[in-house]
Amino acid sequence: MFVHAAIALAAMVAAFLIAKLLLKLSNELCILAGALVGVCFSGNPGDIARMVGEGSISYLDMCLIFITATVFMNIVKESGGIDYLVRKVLVRFHGQRVILLIIMMFLMLIPGALTGAGSVSVLVVGGTVALVLKGLGIKDDKVAAMIFLLAGLSAVAPPVNVWAMITTAGTAIPYVGFELPLGIPVLVFGLFVTFYYGLKGETEDLNTILARIPEPPAKMNGWRVGLPFLVVLAFIVCPRIWPFALPTLGMPLGFTLAGLLAWALSPKKLDMIKLSRDTMDQLMPLIGTVVIVGILLEVMSSNGTHGLLSLGMITLPTIWIFLLLFIVLPASEAVLTFGGAAVFGIPLIWTLNAIGYNPVVALSGMSFLWMLGDALPPTALIGRLSVQATDYKGNYWKMVQSCIVPWIVITVISTLMVVFSKQLGFLVR
Repeated sequence: MFVHAAIALAAMVAAFLIAKLLLKLSNELCILAGALVGVCFSGNPGDIARMVGEGSISYLDMCLIFITATVFMNIVKESGGIDYLVRKVLVRFHGQRVILLIIMMFLMLIPGALTGAGSVSVLVVGGTVALVLKGLGIKDDKVAAMIFLLAGLSAVAPPVNVWAMITTAGTAIPYVGFELPLGIPVLVFGLFVTFYYGLKGETEDLNTILARIPEPPAKMNGWRVGLPFLVVLAFIVCPRIWPFALPTLGMPLGFTLAGLLAWALSPKKLDMIKLSRDTMDQLMPLIGTVVIVGILLEVMSSNGTHGLLSLGMITLPTIWIFLLLFIVLPASEAVLTFGGAAVFGIPLIWTLNAIGYNPVVALSGMSFLWMLGDALPPTALIGRLSVQATDYKGNYWKMVQSCIVPWIVITVISTLMVVFSKQLGFLVR
């Protein structure tokens, strides 16, 4: 059984490398090639249509959140709402660098926190925030690194943490109590990243920075921007405040209604057909990767490689589990994206919970390690998008090298969160 699974894993890796190095295919197609080869080692290779079909909709609920949330954020952006906010903040706090940096940090954190996808933060506000950061005299590689790290932290932040949601769904642990274990480290890491990159640099003249940011429509105001976000907030908060009086209607519906309100309040006419098409173009790399990873996980479950990797991890001595977390989790995110939570997160949380560690705090710490993997190939989802959004023309690995100090800090502290999760259990409410 173990030999069969090991051979299947080796064949899948070989197929990926051939597709990547010889055929020069995209990362998504390389992963798909590995999955299709893995079907040959399953119990019923003729069942490929079922595996592809079921695997491709494994993350349908997440894809709906990605789509509806990004459409909503793009409506706010195209109506001039993001430009309005950024220009107002710049005018008010141009001479107060620290406050301006903190506001830019929150602007990056909010879209990903609402959607669970750091890529949404990059796509919707990353480019505008990058213009402000460059105006503060921050170098291009550091701007790209800062955008990547803040976008990754936005994906970890509550209320929507996809890694935690996938893991809790597979371990029968309720997705509750994550607000403080996730929220406090996100703010601490976010402030560290912001000040590490942003405190040094010569700020440009206010008019020079404003000239790079489009002028919003004259009728745009704070209410037009804020009311749709209140709708989203109501869908998140109200069912938690009155759990027995209000049903949980789902985030896709909340984002859809907020999007309709933002469209109705827009001071300029929006071409919703074009906007929707552009949104799907933006999201295609993310959705394509998620769909193909779902297929890969379905195949891995059928040919034994899923169990082989999971069993290999949890049968290690506890000290080795802790020592390998900072390697295994980012690497699994780099290859499987959110699927890494299904392959390694579920068995790890089962194991840690069984030996007395707090599963909520431990899973919160693990989420930060998965986030770092979004800068690593072959997928490098947030890393690639950050480079594009900031118009960074340099070497990709130079941008990754610029992340090294925050990377080490996040790795050490998040690993300690897992190790001392029992002692930190008071954070769970």
